[in-house]
Amino acid sequence: MSQFLESSTGISEPVVVIKNYLVPAGEAEHFVEAYRENARIMSAQPGFVRSRLHRPLADEPQARFVHVAEWSSGTDLDQAVANPEWHASVQRMFDDPGLHITSEPASYRVVVELQPSSGAIETLEDLRRHLQWAIELEHSTIPPYLCALYSLDPSRNAEAVQVVGSVLAEEMLHLALAANLLNAVGGEPRLDTPALLPPYPHPLPHGDRSLQIQLVPFGPEALELFLRIEQPATADAPPEADGYETIGQFYAAVEAGIRRLCDELGEDAVFSGDPARQVGEFHLRGGGGTVIPVRDLKSALAALTEITEQGEGAARTDVWDGDRDVFHPDRDEVAHYYRFQELKHGRRYQTGDTPQSGPTGEPIAVDWDAVMPMRPNPRTTDHPEGSDIRVAQERFNTTYCLLLKQLEEAFNGDPARLGATVGTMYQVKAQAQALMTMPLEDGTATAGPTFEYVPPSRRT
Repeated sequence: MSQFLESSTGISEPVVVIKNYLVPAGEAEHFVEAYRENARIMSAQPGFVRSRLHRPLADEPQARFVHVAEWSSGTDLDQAVANPEWHASVQRMFDDPGLHITSEPASYRVVVELQPSSGAIETLEDLRRHLQWAIELEHSTIPPYLCALYSLDPSRNAEAVQVVGSVLAEEMLHLALAANLLNAVGGEPRLDTPALLPPYPHPLPHGDRSLQIQLVPFGPEALELFLRIEQPATADAPPEADGYETIGQFYAAVEAGIRRLCDELGEDAVFSGDPARQVGEFHLRGGGGTVIPVRDLKSALAALTEITEQGEGAARTDVWDGDRDVFHPDRDEVAHYYRFQELKHGRRYQTGDTPQSGPTGEPIAVDWDAVMPMRPNPRTTDHPEGSDIRVAQERFNTTYCLLLKQLEEAFNGDPARLGATVGTMYQVKAQAQALMTMPLEDGTATAGPTFEYVPPSRRT
């Protein structure tokens, strides 16, 4: 029996850890809970990609489990397994008098990998899976935008607060639109799940893996990240359902899939979801656009257009998104990508400007020093258990997961629950801003929200 990997990998390429566990059948549920706590600690380590615990369908006298964990490199894994908190967690699991575990761990390099021959959306199940990905994609932008927004001093950076806050509000609207699309085709939106809160940094979900989502305070690094996230597709860019280079290409593939399935199956077969599950109102102060209930092809295409034009501009070639500027009603509103360009260049777009010309309008004042020095990609494991910072981060994580739970309930048949999210959003804001005023133990920066998933059983 072995509890830990016997030796380090010593390689820089991606690796997979596979462990076989055997426990008496009556201890299976106890083991899963113990494993979950151990996996939570490991998932917070740099280089962790994902893990799954598998169990055979057939019942046996001894419950067999197979753990599969992917790591971005063997050297990341080597550092992670040396973590004393994880070692203590594993030791507690094996020392538990209520568990009798046999384990065989080993690490492997990938020598053959097969991918689906086509990323096209060809079935309703394909479409539902991709629309759940759309929810994960839209949510992935929210934590980094929140960190940038709440790191800003609003009295000295009012215009930057308006820009980042308006984009954040519209990403929440896009999340609701993605949920409406999934509900319309008979799916079930999932938000209260670890898949929405992988450890940071991590790739944009199902997209270009070189684009790593980070939690950083407002500044040049944050703006470059946001510009990469919102990068418009070129006018001739092909649809890409998986491994997409731009968000616009992903939604172009979703649109193509919806049109194909409507041609093959008919609109009634595609849009079979309960209309009562549609969210009709979801407006956050500071953002433009509207939530569109989706019931047929026409409304589905309108929802997709709302998402893509707010992000990258109309027809992929224009600066403007088709709405009026919330803070300046006399002006047209620029798309997300170009709003971040305005902050980068310190100047607004004006009538006649194009993506090629850049912004040539009036100056925008940005005070790069009026920002809280939040530590990038903070983690609860950076601080001792029971410390003030860790307790505050754990409280924030619980509140944020409550928000995800409320959104999931609202998007799964109870739209009236959206009202409950408003108070929770204010709690998220207050707790995040409080963390950013807490100096780290070494005084080099301040703490920040970690956006780590908290299982329902551990929320208090």
